Amino acid sequence: MSALPACPQCQSVYTYEDGAQWVCPECGHEWSAASSEVAASDDVRVIKDAVGNVLQDGDSVTVIKDLKIKGSSLVVKVGTKVKNIRLTDGDHDIDCKIDGIGAMGLKSEFVKKL
Repeated sequence: MSALPACPQCQSVYTYEDGAQWVCPECGHEWSAASSEVAASDDVRVIKDAVGNVLQDGDSVTVIKDLKIKGSSLVVKVGTKVKNIRLTDGDHDIDCKIDGIGAMGLKSEFVKKL
């Protein structure tokens, strides 16, 4: 038997499925099964490096590709080590400080965890 989720309003465990909807008989709340699954999967965001290792705040990484810095003639070379990264939301997943360049954002697809 599959375990049905508790009601998101009153936390009742006596929910039942009615077609594509779930219904709570105690408070009468109805919600779709798809919205419940999406909400459960969005709770945890996992950021992985180029080879699939899970990254966390404070990790050290190395750059796996030459990265040109927009608006500058500087380049972050392959093999550059970056210590004490901070994970963020957005297009550039990593905030860090690189020696000789300064603070910048990196994409996780261009780094490898040490």
